[in-house]
Amino acid sequence: MVGTLSGALEARKIPTSPDKVMAKVQGTIEAPEGVLKITKISCHYELKVPEGKSEAAERAMTVFERGCPVAQTLKGCIQFTHTWQIEEY
Repeated sequence: MVGTLSGALEARKIPTSPDKVMAKVQGTIEAPEGVLKITKISCHYELKVPEGKSEAAERAMTVFERGCPVAQTLKGCIQFTHTWQIEEY
């Protein structure tokens, strides 16, 4: 997912390296039918963007999941939550 996010940001002329994008991902494992499975994934992104690019970064964050092959493959099987914090430099 971070790769797709990086592509969405770079398309908006927002650099993603070095150390401009950090993701903290947490999964929830449950056994709803007696078998363990991942039911939820929470992703929190911390972005550092150039001054004046916060609005473009916000737009990228709201649409990148639609183009993410991982999210689209797992859609309907796992509940995804995306949150983010954007800091300008």
